[in-house]
Amino acid sequence: MSNFNIKELARVLNLSTSTVSRAFRDNGDISKETRDKILAAAKEHNYQPNHYASNLREQRSKTIAVIVPELGNNFFSQAIHGIERVAREKGYHILIYATDDDYEKEVAFIRHLHNGRADGIIMSVSGEENDHNYLNELNQQRLPLVFFDRVYEDIITPRVITNDYNSSFSATKHLIKQGCKRIAYLVINKNLSIGKTRMQGYLDALEKYDIPFDDDLIVDCTNSYKRNDVILKDMFKKLKPDGVFTSVERLAFATYYACYDLNLSIPQQVKVVGFSSLQIAPLLNPSLTTVTQPSTQIGVEAASLLFKMLAAPEQVNNSETVVLDSKLIKRNSTAKS
Repeated sequence: MSNFNIKELARVLNLSTSTVSRAFRDNGDISKETRDKILAAAKEHNYQPNHYASNLREQRSKTIAVIVPELGNNFFSQAIHGIERVAREKGYHILIYATDDDYEKEVAFIRHLHNGRADGIIMSVSGEENDHNYLNELNQQRLPLVFFDRVYEDIITPRVITNDYNSSFSATKHLIKQGCKRIAYLVINKNLSIGKTRMQGYLDALEKYDIPFDDDLIVDCTNSYKRNDVILKDMFKKLKPDGVFTSVERLAFATYYACYDLNLSIPQQVKVVGFSSLQIAPLLNPSLTTVTQPSTQIGVEAASLLFKMLAAPEQVNNSETVVLDSKLIKRNSTAKS
């Protein structure tokens, strides 16, 4: 029930409100038995503690949480750098959580953070297709939340994204202009909004330039380098693409490795372009043509939105979407032979 508060919970349990409050804050002076009893009653009455609700400065944690699918991706490390820069200027610290594209971890992190450990959340969502209603269920008590890059379309909250459709269209168009007629599109999760958007740009570019569509050339990959190596080598042997467009950074690496092992020359036999914020892309052999997102600026914009929500929530439209432009940087991996 929405009007059930901590005082009523304490009355039901015949405990003081301070005891109940300390239990939610994981204070060591509360026994496990008492704490478990309080948490069970809270769940029964659909009560969530709202430690961040007060506007009093002394009740702020001065911490924001950043939830990302992985830390090994250069895009996310650079975005975190942008977030941290803004947080530091505001006198805040950041907590970083990596979900490893595990939905259960994501839910656990969000619930964990509702006990006052952070004043707000900046999140790039997990790669699994699941029920996101847990965020709506917490709506009345929800911490200020900003999505970046990977988002849930059914959750209305401010977000910072890039022009993924236009970027994918341009990258595919570039491969076509360089002479490619069988372009493979490598994707890890077609069901995530960002995967759908990038794939649609690829599909529309093929149609625009009269390149026959072959469903087999949309290749489902994984988060495992070892598994991707098998998938891509099988693709090259059976489908013989002359161009490869990778929707995420790790798949560009996997493509280079597979081509090397199969003695396929880039760009003479296969041209490669991929989404990547890799700073050493110009140093690869051959240098990698990339769709490069303004990753640090994405972090800056997301953090700025969150702090605006913390300072004056009534001034932020929950549907606000900031769209930044990515850049197609042409290098030797797509050069004409």
